Amino acid sequence: MENTDIKLARFDKNYLISWLELFAKEPVSQIECILLKGDASDRNYYRAKYVLESSPEMSRSVIIMQLAKLETEPNFKCMQKFLRNLDIPVPDIFHFDEKQGLLFLMDCGNTHLADKITEEPEKTVFWYQKAIDIILDFHIRATKTITPDSPAHSLFFDEEKLMWEMDFMLEHYVQGMLMSVATKDEKNKVREALRTLCKTLSKEDRVFTHRDYHSRNIMIHNGKLKVIDFQDARMGPCQYDLTSLLKDSYVVLNESVRSELLEYYIERMEQNGREVIPESFYKIFEWMSLQRNLKAIGTFAYQHKVLGNDRYLQYIEPTLNYIRQTLINRSDLEFLSPALSSLIPTLNTH
Repeated sequence: MENTDIKLARFDKNYLISWLELFAKEPVSQIECILLKGDASDRNYYRAKYVLESSPEMSRSVIIMQLAKLETEPNFKCMQKFLRNLDIPVPDIFHFDEKQGLLFLMDCGNTHLADKITEEPEKTVFWYQKAIDIILDFHIRATKTITPDSPAHSLFFDEEKLMWEMDFMLEHYVQGMLMSVATKDEKNKVREALRTLCKTLSKEDRVFTHRDYHSRNIMIHNGKLKVIDFQDARMGPCQYDLTSLLKDSYVVLNESVRSELLEYYIERMEQNGREVIPESFYKIFEWMSLQRNLKAIGTFAYQHKVLGNDRYLQYIEPTLNYIRQTLINRSDLEFLSPALSSLIPTLNTH
């Protein structure tokens, strides 16, 4: 375990071997550990590959999640138990070392939904329908069964949270990246318009939401989906996870495919006895997508300006394009367009 990438790990080779031998109940003959590239996360992830003496021809692996801080009962662990009890496909947890802040997880491989769509574009609708089936489980079964002891139960996409994300975007993208010289009055007008957006969204009925349900947080493992990065789940509009998935910065779907998938969601909800009023559903989908996409460019700018991570710069333009199209397509967002364009000139649609 000499890879310099893991110099920040809270464990060493001897620690890993000791745990793996305890887990496997037999000696380990080889071991290698590498740091994985996380997705804008404050946690570190490692993959330990190892070989047992009894089966030298077979390589095995486990993922180690190193928490940002030590916790007695991390949200990931609580949410994994809740979702697993509902048969929602999440990785198994093999062990939690509370003293070291390490979770040992099932290795779901390297294939994200985004990778699968690139490999098999003809199966886009097939895979996305499966991803929407999981959203339906979130919205129906998880919402129905969530209890007050769940971390997600008392966390909401309320006006305060949604507006905090807009201020984060204004700070890190508009001021940090664009070096905006807008006056205080101009900034106040933008915040006032954004608050109107957030206030409307906060009044929607709330369901269980993953909060970051996009193509890089859905793995394809043994031909089936596995959901990861669910520790920040909270209650919010049913459109939130749908916008994350269908207006994803990493995979841009054709408009016709997006429409087909939204219709699929509505049909499946109605099959489950949930009435969906199309006009209001589509309005909130678009309004929610605007908020979510603005939040995303704030995150990408923060990664670049504050953390020195340029990986996400390439995703700013496709995300801005979603925002542009939404402003063009929705006349009920006219109140926001001039104010937003004053700070982000590339959004000017006139």
